Amino acid sequence: MSIRLSFEEEFAVLRIERPEALNALSSALIRDIGKALEEVDASAARALLVTGAGEKSFCAGADIKELMNRSLDQQKRGAELGQSVFAALDRLRIPSVAVVNGYAFGGGCELALACTFRLAAPQARFGLPEIKLGLIPGYGGTQRLPRLVGEARAMEMILTGRTVLADEALRIGLVNRIVEAPLMPAATAFAREFTGFGRLALQFAREAVQRASQTTLNEGLRTEADLSTLAYSTADADEGMKAFVERRPPVFKGC
Repeated sequence: MSIRLSFEEEFAVLRIERPEALNALSSALIRDIGKALEEVDASAARALLVTGAGEKSFCAGADIKELMNRSLDQQKRGAELGQSVFAALDRLRIPSVAVVNGYAFGGGCELALACTFRLAAPQARFGLPEIKLGLIPGYGGTQRLPRLVGEARAMEMILTGRTVLADEALRIGLVNRIVEAPLMPAATAFAREFTGFGRLALQFAREAVQRASQTTLNEGLRTEADLSTLAYSTADADEGMKAFVERRPPVFKGC
């Protein structure tokens, strides 16, 4: 197995461990990520951190040698596999943080895009260079990138295949923050800015924000009202309001 899943305090940590191939994604590795996400979803973790082994690459994309000589049916099933696993990451009940320590190209960039947040080391590099191979992104890049940075910037990145450095990625909204080494302590400190809140409220808030780019304003407002009501019905909401009135820190239990 080329991934390692561990649980550290309130965090699940998913690390791609294929540094000899710059942590490139094989079909087997993508399936392993999917299985790991199921384990994370069933756990008590409050956030998922995703990173790559080594100091050079977060994930350099798909394994090109594996892509060659596929039938069209095999290629479509491969794209659908990547899309379904990354969609599961996008829909995970807890927030996820991509900790990008180096190259995030192709499928690696798409993996980062499927996370809730993206933190980048100063040397991080992002790109969707599939056009240079006569291909286009197939694991969600053409859909998630425009929602994040806007259609014009996404179109430029995808049609030119150019590399975006960390500073530009921060400026255009591709990443949330640039963090210095050691990266994982910085990532856990970032995640602790939200892991202390109620798990259900975090889930509902993420869902409401995600719907904003997928539907009309009126439909989005209806969704917000429904999710706001669901949040109000939880024990955590009772605890949060009581703690506010009693001027004490709330103790959220995720229910």
